[in-house]
Amino acid sequence: MDASVAIKWVVAETGTAEALSLLGNRLLAPALLQAEAVNILWKKVKRGELSAGEASVAARLLASFGVEFCAPERELTRVLELALALDHPAYDCVYLALAEERGVPMVTADEKLIRLTRAAGRSSGVLDRVSVISLLGQPAVN
Repeated sequence: MDASVAIKWVVAETGTAEALSLLGNRLLAPALLQAEAVNILWKKVKRGELSAGEASVAARLLASFGVEFCAPERELTRVLELALALDHPAYDCVYLALAEERGVPMVTADEKLIRLTRAAGRSSGVLDRVSVISLLGQPAVN
């Protein structure tokens, strides 16, 4: 799972119910998720969507959800390959590479990433070893 899913556990927005339904399952993520989620909270404060106090509470809550964090060092070459193939930032491809290595689907609410993986799956088979699942339940790549 990526930060677009985790943030929905602590901020009510479209897809929050679906994100909360994942709790109780074994959830893997690169440690990068923590920094990305806090960055999302920072952006929400800057845009006036949350107060600094609300963001602080949300950050503390994020640490309590029992996500299993994995180091991506073994996948860095694959991260670069995916970033180049998808023409998409490498930090999002860290999640894809981890899912691919572990043989598990990746869950995301990042619509741009979903569109890119759909296109790559149809045209080039770049992601033939990982399933990307939209948080709203629609597979992006099978």
